[in-house]
Amino acid sequence: MNRCPVTYEALVGEETHYSRAGLHRIARGFARLEPLPYDSEALLREAMDRAPRMSIQGVQPKLSAVLRIKQGRFDIVDTGGRYIIKPAHPLYKELPENEDLTMHLALLAGLEVPFHTLLYLRDGSLAYCVRRFDRRGHSERVHIEDFAQLAGRSRETKYDSSMEKVASLVDRFCTFPVLEKERLFRMTLFAYLTGNEDMHLKNFSVIIQDGVVRLSPVYDQLSTTLVLKDAEQMALPLNGKKRNLTRADLLRYFPLERLRLQPVIVRRIVESMRNALPAMHDWIARSFLSEESRLLYAALLNERAAMLTLD
Repeated sequence: MNRCPVTYEALVGEETHYSRAGLHRIARGFARLEPLPYDSEALLREAMDRAPRMSIQGVQPKLSAVLRIKQGRFDIVDTGGRYIIKPAHPLYKELPENEDLTMHLALLAGLEVPFHTLLYLRDGSLAYCVRRFDRRGHSERVHIEDFAQLAGRSRETKYDSSMEKVASLVDRFCTFPVLEKERLFRMTLFAYLTGNEDMHLKNFSVIIQDGVVRLSPVYDQLSTTLVLKDAEQMALPLNGKKRNLTRADLLRYFPLERLRLQPVIVRRIVESMRNALPAMHDWIARSFLSEESRLLYAALLNERAAMLTLD
């Protein structure tokens, strides 16, 4: 069954590649979208060739893009793009499909998520696309600081920290730290649930708007467990551990002792996560991952969700 890569719903009637509802999510009144004019290998080469000239950074190859609504296409640009496009990776399978799905699951988990979608290439393969939240209007930059910058760390030392340090940075920099620590707890639980073992300092950021400093929308959400088959559960240690985390670590020590959240708040967040599990499984089943990866993701979610019970 052909499905829309924006909504994951079945295409109907004369819809091809994208559903009408999916196109409208990309842009109001959008009627068509051409495939990106590259095959998978060519898009990766384009990302590597443009990397020295681009204003976006990171380990994974990526491209900056603008949406041409009248022309019905995305164009790759060196600077000024409102979208980031990530090609498939030759060494790690299904990264676009994995990241797009995990971002959908993040929304179900109650996290703030920017618009994102999968995009078809001319060879029928897929790339991941996300709208930048550090831009407003056509050219206005929104002030963003990642936690490596806040902690005085570099890209090379982004793993040299802990979840306790992340919490202390929220206390120090956020305008309303209690509210942001609730979000941090939710982000931590979600990373554990989905097997995201790469939540280092550069994958947490604050956004500064109208004098208010708060946690940014989530980004770079990926089930690295599916890709790397790693035994670690956290990129940054929690209670001194990166693996073999216990229910006490996740549901008592971190939220109650370190974040100082009220027990009723912790219970509400945990219950909301549990209530989201059926919808998460539905999205996994409808995703663009291979059948093998869908089964592995669902099994991982079930295994980790068993931890979400309160005494």
